[in-house]
Amino acid sequence: MTDLKAPVNPLFLREQDLNRGIELLYFGYRDFVAEPDRILAPLGFGRAHHRAIYFIGRNADISVAQLLDVLQITKQSLSRVLGQLVRTGYVRQRQGTRDRRQRLLSLTDKGRELERRLSDTQRTRIARAYRAAGAEAVVGFQNVMLGLMTADDRGRFETGD
Repeated sequence: MTDLKAPVNPLFLREQDLNRGIELLYFGYRDFVAEPDRILAPLGFGRAHHRAIYFIGRNADISVAQLLDVLQITKQSLSRVLGQLVRTGYVRQRQGTRDRRQRLLSLTDKGRELERRLSDTQRTRIARAYRAAGAEAVVGFQNVMLGLMTADDRGRFETGD
């Protein structure tokens, strides 16, 4: 692992600085998803279920096609995940009003409660890290994360939500 105390010169990023960034992402993500993973395990759900629940909860009546676009997983994978979430009563699916072939997804009360439990753990972790880092570091972190995304995904954040 790399040394966290060495200052980083943004103009001359060395391989060790880049490796530090990779390791920080790996370890940060591991710990960021640990508590939600513990909540999901007894339900027989995994991270794909978590992502689906999160984005369905944030986008009322999201279509299956839109969810596929956000999650970037195969139709087969999403079908398996949605099938479980619908069967177990966490997600509701209905036909579109203008296009009856369209399937619109929303969380049930049970799904909203699970989403709240999962996201509360992550919001708490993010808030603690943001407070410790300070406003300038938060802006820097957000800029780095935006820089890692494709241009299409960066467009999702242009409204400042």
